[in-house]
Amino acid sequence: MRTTTGYNPGQHSDGHPDAKETAVQTSAADASSDGFAVPGFDAVVRLVSRSLNVPLVALVLNGGTAYWFANGSALPSHESRMLHPLYMDAARSLDPLVVLDTQADARFKDVTPAPGASSGPIRFFASEPVCSLTGQQIGALCVMDLAPRTELSEHERTSLRDAASLIGAGVVLRSYLGRTDPITQLPHRYAFFDDLRRHFQDGPPLAWVIAIDVAPVQRFNAFIRAMGHAYADELMRAVAQRTLAWIPPDTRLYQVGATRFAAVLPDRHVEADTTRLDELVARLREPFDCLGIPLTIQPGVGLLKIGESELRGGDPLRLVMNASYAAQHSVRGWAVYDRHQDELHRQEFFLVTELAAALTDRTELDLHYQPRVDLDSGRCVALEALARWHHPTLGLIPPSRFIGLAERAGLMRSLTQWVLEHGVAQLASWRRKGQDIKLSFNVSSTDLGADLVNRVQQVAERHKVSMDALELEFTENTLMEHSATTRRHLTAIRQLGAGIAIDDFGTGYSNLSALRQMPATSLKIDQSFVRGMGTSRHDEAIVRSVADLARSMGFRVVVEGVETHHLYDSVLAMACDEAQGFHIARPLPSADVLPWLNAHRGMPSRRVI
Repeated sequence: MRTTTGYNPGQHSDGHPDAKETAVQTSAADASSDGFAVPGFDAVVRLVSRSLNVPLVALVLNGGTAYWFANGSALPSHESRMLHPLYMDAARSLDPLVVLDTQADARFKDVTPAPGASSGPIRFFASEPVCSLTGQQIGALCVMDLAPRTELSEHERTSLRDAASLIGAGVVLRSYLGRTDPITQLPHRYAFFDDLRRHFQDGPPLAWVIAIDVAPVQRFNAFIRAMGHAYADELMRAVAQRTLAWIPPDTRLYQVGATRFAAVLPDRHVEADTTRLDELVARLREPFDCLGIPLTIQPGVGLLKIGESELRGGDPLRLVMNASYAAQHSVRGWAVYDRHQDELHRQEFFLVTELAAALTDRTELDLHYQPRVDLDSGRCVALEALARWHHPTLGLIPPSRFIGLAERAGLMRSLTQWVLEHGVAQLASWRRKGQDIKLSFNVSSTDLGADLVNRVQQVAERHKVSMDALELEFTENTLMEHSATTRRHLTAIRQLGAGIAIDDFGTGYSNLSALRQMPATSLKIDQSFVRGMGTSRHDEAIVRSVADLARSMGFRVVVEGVETHHLYDSVLAMACDEAQGFHIARPLPSADVLPWLNAHRGMPSRRVI
């Protein structure tokens, strides 16, 4: 099969005509060696030639590429020529076209037969749209004859439609085989790797791989939900055109993912002038007009310098994707691959899979408990349950690391359930041994749903623990974000008797109007302010003011981060009800809690003072 396009799909060439021009220069001599090969296309051409008794068949893609057959055989390469606008009109029309005698139609006065066919004008022409399996038009199947027709029978029309459908399915199959994307007509991921290997065989030992991410996955999916696939397809084509206008001459652009393009740049291009990268980002941040609707995207441009040895057994697209992902969240919009960041990302991924296994195996996870003392009596009145993960090879992994992973990986519900089950079971054991204490749990925003109420109630009933012995802690931001829905769930929890604590208060964005409506029972001032009281009068003023405000609003005030006797003495003099921190006790393994409680004789209290 021969192509008549003037440039390879995805290849930038100086001076190639604008997409809006009415004619597209094409040249079979420019066909790439890997070419355009629709599976089964030759057989379909022979069938439609026999069914319609036509000598000339052409598949014209809406990007300007055409494939010609005469008498069932592919035409040989020819010199450059112009592809008539009529073919492009057919390739971009969703309606079939039948012209029985072209001499009666002025549009055909300049249309000549395909090179290699018999001389003389085309007298009969018919076309049928070719669409992908999703309905996206990709071109037209055209049949031609040098003699006019008196009719095109219904059977012949059906044969032409069936042939176009088969070719459309073949184009999609071709994209699955990894050569060309059916939407942008750019070479696909497998072609990228083939060409990159060829680059190292024939060219310099180093190359820069560039990846362009159009938008974060969630945002791109929002485009589709709001506007549909046709809009998203048009956006990808528009981004491809802007990128093609930027890349150096004779550089090929590939579509290597649903929302990602890639290219192999000359080594000198990146190192010589990084302002070119700023220019690309600026181009991509300009609004796109897609089907008459303006849209701005959030592009990320990643760069990776790679040698031939790194290609063997490696995946440069995975590496450069790390850079483009980081670039999407940066002000500059482009970034060079950072091996250290990549290793952190990979380690996080493996930790997520191992955390999921740990939640199933349940031998690596543990709970530690940090005491809270009542400042009026000095005695321990509550414990906060804190999850710990003892990894078999990495050792103790701090909660600040694995809690965030659990939230991003959708494991938070399972982790919270594990903490509830083990914590309440342990509390029940301590209470049976005469310890009148309460237990508080940290609850993620992902857990704050309608089923949380039932989950807490069922665990409490299973272990025969009164709900008023439990307290659920939510961060300040979690409570503010959910508003009315949050209040309904929290009210249901409070009606069962459990306490509600606003955790890490002072680090979020509190709305005092919303705060006063929250059915919380206590407020925990963030430890960052408490720790700073010894050196900052501003922090001390913040803690004192927040404590006074919270007390006046009816909250029980708990201060975290009390790590010295000086800080303890300071909060004793404030409107605070409870204290928690290393000065009182560090988080204790479950086996050490009961001995600590039995040995604890109380902290200094206001009653003593």
